[in-house]
Amino acid sequence: MTVELGTLKRGADDALPNPLATAEAVVRRIVLQHHDRPSLVSDIACRIGAEIVEGVRQPGDDLNSVDLARLYATSRTPVREALMLLEKEGLVEIPPRRRPRVLTYDIRQVREIYQTRGALLALVASEIADHATTVELDRLRELLHTMEAMQADVSSYVWANVEFYETATQIAGNRLVKRTVDSLLLRTLPLRRLSLSQSGRLQKSLDDHIRLFRAFEERDGALAAALMRSNHQTALATLERALARLPAFAPGPED
Repeated sequence: MTVELGTLKRGADDALPNPLATAEAVVRRIVLQHHDRPSLVSDIACRIGAEIVEGVRQPGDDLNSVDLARLYATSRTPVREALMLLEKEGLVEIPPRRRPRVLTYDIRQVREIYQTRGALLALVASEIADHATTVELDRLRELLHTMEAMQADVSSYVWANVEFYETATQIAGNRLVKRTVDSLLLRTLPLRRLSLSQSGRLQKSLDDHIRLFRAFEERDGALAAALMRSNHQTALATLERALARLPAFAPGPED
């Protein structure tokens, strides 16, 4: 049976949890996978990381360790360690002899991230179309309904989208692909938010995911992979236009 959205509409009370709390939970999951740091360092990193992901802190914003130490009632040392941790995760940059700041992407970085993620998720899409069980497809269908229900709010839609892809990579079962996609997650979240905040983008994203799910249902692995790559190319094109308008945007060397 093909997916028919609109049959599982949710009310306002069914919205996702507080977006900042959701962001902090996702950042914490990734940070704890990659780093063994004292809990205070991890806590500070997760709170700052969530604010970056949610757009509370914008690209190019200063991250003053004195101010942050005062905010978190601690010394500067755990704050510095937290910022170094976030630098490794691709959310913060620490220039030599300058104050740390929220990472400003250049176009080459953005293209590399989206091309890599698109290629990896094309493998995931093909695997789902070829081998997913009916129960697994039902899980994705429910998440697609959630994405539709969250269309009125960019932040809620982003997190519904994150859950869709987390489930998709689990279903595909390729552990190397999942680890690599997870390693890119924090880098992609601010970009996905920017892309999806553009006019008309939420509806286009939902339409693209409906087509992708139909390819899953039809067991057409080649089409599912092609749609996944195309979806990423469309998102990248949207991002390039949006980033070019931002004051903090750093053009790539070729630009």
